[in-house]
Amino acid sequence: MSTADDILARARSRAAGLPYAGAVTPQEAHELIRNNPQVRLIDVRTNAERDWVGRVAIPDAQHGAVQWSTYPGGVPNPEFVQQLAAIANQDDVLLFLCRSGVRSRHAAKLATENGYANSFDILEGFEGDKDAEGHRKTVGGWCKAGLPWVGA
Repeated sequence: MSTADDILARARSRAAGLPYAGAVTPQEAHELIRNNPQVRLIDVRTNAERDWVGRVAIPDAQHGAVQWSTYPGGVPNPEFVQQLAAIANQDDVLLFLCRSGVRSRHAAKLATENGYANSFDILEGFEGDKDAEGHRKTVGGWCKAGLPWVGA
């Protein structure tokens, strides 16, 4: 079992050239959350994705949701930073999660630019990439890793 310091050191080592603190695997994110109440998972998927696809099953105190873009339309959320400030402190370790790991990188970057120095991307996201048949949750991500989540 790795300590939080070990996990964060690995995550930071993955940050070479990145505009945020680092990147964690879904398993590392879960380990950090289980053992550190000051770590927050920020789900940046749309409300529709969380409602229709599922969501992580972790303590509410360690989970927040701020849409990176809105549904329908995919318009960037102009209130992202203000909404993040309402649920997280700048000293918190923030782990950003999206569907496959793209929006979460953008969110970690924007958070870092706005004073959240401990912003990390969760690699692979909630559902991971599509498999050969075009399905998700089979190649990578939070769900494929067998981590706790609830369906829609």
